[in-house]
Amino acid sequence: MASDKQVTFVIVGGGIAGVTCAEQIASQFPSDEVCLLTASPLVKTVINFKQVSKTLEEFDIEEQPSSVLEEKYPNLKVIQSAVKLLRAKEHLLQAENGQTFHYKKLCLCSGGRPKLLIQDKPHVLGIRDTDSAQDFQKRLSKAKRIVVIGNGGIALELVYEVEGCEVIWAIKDKAIGNTFFDAGAAQFFIPSLEAEKKDRSLPCKRSRYTTDKTGVGHSGASGELGSALGPDWHEGIELRGAEQSSSGVHIEYECEVDEIFTQQEFLQSKLSTKKSELGMWPAYVQLNNGKVYGCDFVVSATGVVPNTEPFLHGNNFDLAEDHGLRVDDHMRTSEQDVYAAGDVCTAGWKPSTLWQQMRLWTQARQMGWYAARCMAADVLEEPIELDFCFELFTHITKFFNYKVVLLGKFNAQGLGFDHELLVRCTKGQEYVKVVLTGGRMVGAVLIGETDLEETFENLILNQMDLSRYGEELLNPNIDIEDYFD
Repeated sequence: MASDKQVTFVIVGGGIAGVTCAEQIASQFPSDEVCLLTASPLVKTVINFKQVSKTLEEFDIEEQPSSVLEEKYPNLKVIQSAVKLLRAKEHLLQAENGQTFHYKKLCLCSGGRPKLLIQDKPHVLGIRDTDSAQDFQKRLSKAKRIVVIGNGGIALELVYEVEGCEVIWAIKDKAIGNTFFDAGAAQFFIPSLEAEKKDRSLPCKRSRYTTDKTGVGHSGASGELGSALGPDWHEGIELRGAEQSSSGVHIEYECEVDEIFTQQEFLQSKLSTKKSELGMWPAYVQLNNGKVYGCDFVVSATGVVPNTEPFLHGNNFDLAEDHGLRVDDHMRTSEQDVYAAGDVCTAGWKPSTLWQQMRLWTQARQMGWYAARCMAADVLEEPIELDFCFELFTHITKFFNYKVVLLGKFNAQGLGFDHELLVRCTKGQEYVKVVLTGGRMVGAVLIGETDLEETFENLILNQMDLSRYGEELLNPNIDIEDYFD
């Protein structure tokens, strides 16, 4: 299959950043061939896109066979293969399938790979892509107890969705979900973990295509190659354990994993004296707070690291502290004609005071779209300014069946002590927090159907002085929208 190909645009990665970039480029340059390399047979596409307000956007993710993309864009060729090597100085990219591409512009959107706690342990599972989610479902159906390690988005959704199985949730923080919200919001969510779940057999929001059982679509034991799951990855997958009734969630705060043992390793360790009180389990987790739990398996949901490995050898990429490919405000890496977008890259420009990079779906889409525009501007020799979406951080998601909107410096990131918080909470209904500095709103967390997102977005963007309103700003008896229309 070895062949050489001259092509104007090559994009690597079948996740949201890569697919968005490829679609944008293919539609703008209909007479140029665009090649999209993806390690997985399925690609992630954005559907039901809705511009909620000036900067807030909402969308669903759909997994599709690559043929759907090729039918939509005749000039877009999807090649299912991982990258073998990149020689950036020569503008040459070689795929694992033997094909060589001589490109004019390259965009790397290879995402992140799971930051697995311990590699190559049979009872440790990282959830990252569709294959690993299906593997999890299969294992869970026979499980009576699992240990979940991590405090990000996947961990939050997982502990809430799992039924018929005891969940031990170990987090290194003082409160759940501290990537997304503060201890007050965490308290608001805790009753949801203890409450009986309502029947959630809702229709699934996205079509599903499964890869065949021959392993063609398998993404390796650690799930490194598949693109990340959608924000609603658990819908349509029954996450039920072996027990009839749910045994609930037990949270271990401010702790990390010291050691994970297989049953055999446990029996040979000095902890084997605890065998009678712990019972016999396939795996055991020792936490640094001294506690030991037996379980059927461990879920490592400790985030991702930028998947830069395939591109570094022999090239001179400038890497950021988090090991992402550092990009400038035109999404260019330090290698000529090589761009990057999504989880694999790190914003190297001086960000707006109200924006920060977080490796989320919304930013993957925005970066992929903007990278395509920057590549196009470069080819057409046109000027381009940093897109408005990088002016204000915004994100809409769902946790524990509540709508969650995050705006600006929602957790007072980087503000030191020079800020004040206003909070309004109605138990089981809504939680509203605004972050003010010098009387001006710089961030907000909205949980529940508050209908305040557009008003607060405007207040943050306009930087209006709100000092005179004081705590009345969140008075539920005042229709705040009327004030600031």
